[in-house]
Amino acid sequence: MSESATPGVRSMTVASAFSGMRSVAPVVFRAGCPDCRGRFELGASALRLVIGASRRTTFYSFTCPACETAVRKPAGERVVELLTGGGVSTLRLHSTA
Repeated sequence: MSESATPGVRSMTVASAFSGMRSVAPVVFRAGCPDCRGRFELGASALRLVIGASRRTTFYSFTCPACETAVRKPAGERVVELLTGGGVSTLRLHSTA
């Protein structure tokens, strides 16, 4: 690390900041299919989150890996928080401003 212009503060490169990091395990979500009753784990890339203006228009969806049915389930505040925090692609149907 090199010395910075501010006394007591050291600067560092991005490479040195991340040099000690190990790989991070991918986030997986447990899900179930209402059609075939299959239970499975899905990665963030297998899910889609849609945030609408109401509870009725806020949901997540995925394709069942067992029967290939398109599944759509409601997403409350906690589910939205978990999915967005886990890197699930999100589509907002209303402005947040």
